[in-house]
Amino acid sequence: MDGQLLSETFVELTDTMVADFDLIDFLHVLTSRSVELLDVSAAGLLLADPRGELRVVAASSEAARLLELFQLQSDQGPCLDCFRTGRPVSAADLSAGQRWPQFAAAAEQAGFRAVQALPMRLRDQVIGALNLFRATAGPFDAEAVSVGQALADVATISLLHERSMRRTDTLNEQLQTALNSRVIIEQAKGKLAERLGIDVSQAFDLLRDQARNRNQRLSDVARAFVDGTQAITGAASGSPRAIRPGTGHSRPRPAP
Repeated sequence: MDGQLLSETFVELTDTMVADFDLIDFLHVLTSRSVELLDVSAAGLLLADPRGELRVVAASSEAARLLELFQLQSDQGPCLDCFRTGRPVSAADLSAGQRWPQFAAAAEQAGFRAVQALPMRLRDQVIGALNLFRATAGPFDAEAVSVGQALADVATISLLHERSMRRTDTLNEQLQTALNSRVIIEQAKGKLAERLGIDVSQAFDLLRDQARNRNQRLSDVARAFVDGTQAITGAASGSPRAIRPGTGHSRPRPAP
């Protein structure tokens, strides 16, 4: 395990006091770093909305995001059990049992053979779950699971701490904002992927890069793109171009 990357990740997951703190970007860091650090194929993150229902808020890949959505729609899977019990849930070989038959079949079709769900929990409060997916069957490494739980714990504490610092009324309001932002980000990903002829994961990376380069919130960049008030600079055939929704043609970048 990369010790330097692990240290940097913990710093990222605790740095919530900055003025331009972006919750969606923060959650994406948790899933992407989980993949890099824990030797897993993908990761997904579900958080509870104000009614206590789980929603997909971040995923390291489109396959993981769609599998998480299927898990919620079928109302069965390791993440649901993990959230409801507040305890880790593991399945070393999804093809070996009938614990979640519909989820297991969908996971195998998506290319995943094993899963580890970790609770997003602080004391008795469970706000969601972090799912780790692996393409090969077999038990998860105990050290990796321990580090994954530590990442989930630190992220949970950071979310609660950020709420306190911003003096938001409830955690539910904070999570609802994230869920609302995720909707507009999904719309922007789809439009951008269609215009550039790339997959949605690459489209998300473009949105995220532009948000960071322009010191904007990811949700604000996505909303501006969907509204047609801000172009996204992409790359096609080796040359940069500015992409706006509603057109697949390149446009010159505006002068400063």
